[in-house]
Order: sequence, then C-alpha cells, then structure tokens
Amino acid sequence: MEFTVSNINKFLFFKLPSAYWTGVRMKEISNTTAVTTVKHKWVNQNPFRSMYFAVQAMAAELSTGALVMRKIQESGQKISMLVANNNSSFTKKATGRIYFECVDGALLDEAIAKAIATGEGVTVWMKSIGKNEKGEQVSVMNFEWTLKVKK
Repeated sequence: MEFTVSNINKFLFFKLPSAYWTGVRMKEISNTTAVTTVKHKWVNQNPFRSMYFAVQAMAAELSTGALVMRKIQESGQKISMLVANNNSSFTKKATGRIYFECVDGALLDEAIAKAIATGEGVTVWMKSIGKNEKGEQVSVMNFEWTLKVKK
C-alpha cells in the first residue's frame, strides 16, 4: 500500500472500523510527521460533553502507527509491530476538532535500523500531542511500539 492520506483512510474503513465510524481520519503524513484529526460529536462523546478518551487514543495511536507502518514498508524488511504499553494525560476538555501530531519519525528510523542490524526486538516510545482548533493542548499520549524483524 502506498502511504497516502486517502489510502490510510480507506485502510481505517476496512481494518479499523470503530476508529472510522467515530470520525478518526488521517490528515497528513510525511517521512517525519503524521497528523490525525477527529471532531467531537454525538457518536464519540462522553457524559461530560467532551470527546471520550478512547476516541482520542485511537486518533493518537493512528498518528504513531501510520508512521511505523510507513517506515517498515520503506525498510523493505518484514517487521512485526505491536503496542506494548501506553500512557496518557488530559489537560483540557476535548471539544470541536482535535488534531493529533506525532513528530517521531527520526526516533523510528533509529529503532528500525537497530532491529534490522541486531535481529533482536526493540522498543520505541512515540508521543502524540492532541490540540484543539485554537492550538490549545488537550491531551498527550505515548505509545511504546515493539518492532522485530520476522524470520
């Protein structure tokens, strides 16, 4: 699969329908950065009139995971990927449109190179910062990805 915004959003529809139906979408992806977006609406709300934390987590994970998938494809190797841990903090109610940005492409390059060179599994923590339309931070989510070259 070519890693375009359109193709990733099609992937969501077929492979991660819960993310797709709650409004999670890829906005942009480059060699170093991925941005996802989701708009607060009835289907993804919590009882406190803001976005449910799990919807934020889906959007944040996609911003990290899409980078992982792209980098694995670019490596030309068969590499397994899995989230081992995650943590998050919420600093403001998530209402309106929220953008999640991950800028950890360089960290990922190092981790993939190490996995290929050693043949051992490696882990890399990647951060996604969620901001509202005013540019105010609403949440920070970290995902520990495990990467291992398949034999």
